[in-house]
Amino acid sequence: MERFIIKNLQEWRSRPNRKPLVLNGARQVGKTWLLKSFGKTSFRNLAYVAFDGNPALVEFFKSGYSDIKRLITGLQAATGTMIVPEETLIVFDEVQLCPEALTSLKYWQENAPEYAVVAAGSLLGLHLQVGTGYPVGKTESMTLYPMSFGEFLVAYGEEKLWEIVESCDRSMLEPFSQRLTELLRLYLFVGGMPAAVETFLRHGNPSDSRKVQLGILSDYDKDFARHVPKNQLPRIRALWRSLPVHLAKEDKRFVSTDVPDVKQARDLRDPFVWLESAGLAYRVWNVTKPSIPLAAYQNHLFKFFGVDVGLLAAQSSLPAKTLLEGNRLFTEFKGSLTEQYVQQELRASCGMCPYYWSKANSRAEIDFLVESEDDIVPIEVKAERNVKAKSLSVFKAAFSPRLSVRTSLSAYSKSNGLIDIPLYAISTLKKEISL
Repeated sequence: MERFIIKNLQEWRSRPNRKPLVLNGARQVGKTWLLKSFGKTSFRNLAYVAFDGNPALVEFFKSGYSDIKRLITGLQAATGTMIVPEETLIVFDEVQLCPEALTSLKYWQENAPEYAVVAAGSLLGLHLQVGTGYPVGKTESMTLYPMSFGEFLVAYGEEKLWEIVESCDRSMLEPFSQRLTELLRLYLFVGGMPAAVETFLRHGNPSDSRKVQLGILSDYDKDFARHVPKNQLPRIRALWRSLPVHLAKEDKRFVSTDVPDVKQARDLRDPFVWLESAGLAYRVWNVTKPSIPLAAYQNHLFKFFGVDVGLLAAQSSLPAKTLLEGNRLFTEFKGSLTEQYVQQELRASCGMCPYYWSKANSRAEIDFLVESEDDIVPIEVKAERNVKAKSLSVFKAAFSPRLSVRTSLSAYSKSNGLIDIPLYAISTLKKEISL
C-alpha cells in the first residue's frame, strides 16, 4: 500500500545537509513497513536493527555510542549488511528501548553526516527524555499518521479517481461525486490503520476490518498496562474509553466530569500527556482570538480527538449496517466521525495543526481554524448537505476573514470569499485557499 509520506522521505534522502531522522507515530500505523520499503526502493541496501528482543544490541550501545566507526562495525556484524555512505539506509526500530541509540544520532550528525540514519519506535514520544538525553537540534522529525482517505483510495484501486480529486478540477470531479461519497462512507468505517485496510481489501467485508480494529484497541490497552505507572492506569483507561462520549455531544468541548471516577480536571493532566505522547489522541485547543500565531491565543478549553476514524467507529460500537443506510454514517453521534475525519485529514494530508473558536455566552462555534501563510482560515464542518452556516456568519461579521471554508457533502462552489469543499476533497484545502 502506497504511503504518500514516501515523497518526504525521498526529499530528506537527497538533501545535502540532511540530519538523522526521527519518525514519530502511533503504534501500528505502519512505521516499520514504511522504513523497510523506503530502504529497499531508495537505497542500494538496508541495515535494519530492532531493539525489541535484542538485549545484546542494547548493551552494545550502552557500552559506547559516540564512536561512529565502532557503531558501524557493530551494526554491520548485527545485520550482515555492508554499510556504505549514501548507499545504505540505517534504521533503528523500537529505539525507545535503547535511549543510547537515540542519543547516538547527535554523533552521526556531527561526525558522519554522509550516512542516512532513521530512528523510529512505538511510544517513542514517551521516551524522548529517557536515559542520556535527546539530541536536540541534531535531528529532523516526521510523523506518520494512519492512512489518509487519499491513500485508502489508491490502495482500493481508485488511483485515477484520487488524481482527479488532487487536480482540483471541479468540472471533472462532479460526475464522480456520488462514487467518492460512497468510498468516503466506507473509509469512515474501515479507517486508516494499515492492518484494518489490508484485511478489508483482502476479504472485501468491512466487518472483517472491525475485528482487526478491536485487536488494535486491545493491544493499546495492553500497552497501557505495560508502560503506564500503576497509579495512573485507571485514569488513562477511563480517559481513553471516554473518547466517543465527548465527540457524541452537541457541544464537543471536553468536560472532565464526563470521565468516570474523575473529580477534578487536574487528575487528567498526566493521562492526557501520555495519550498525546503515544500518538493516540489529540487536543484541538480553543483560541480567544483568531490571529497569528494561533498558539499564542490558546486558552484552557479543548476538544478531544482520537488517532483514527475507524478506531473511533469501533470504540463507538458502530454497526456495519450503517454503511447501507445512506449517509447516516456522517450524522451518527452528532457527526463525530465526520469531525474526527476532518481533523485527521488536516493533520495528515494538509500538515496543519487545527484549533477552534467559540463565542462567549453564545452557541456560535467554528469547528476548526488553521493558519495559512499570513491568514487564519475558519472551517465549518457539516455532516450532511445542509450548508446553513450560522456560526460562520457570526465569525465573518466579527473578524472579516479573507477566506472561509465550509465542508460538507455538497458540491464545490466559491463566492464572496466562501469556499465549499466536499468532505471527500478536504485534503485539497491548501491548494484551494491558494488558488
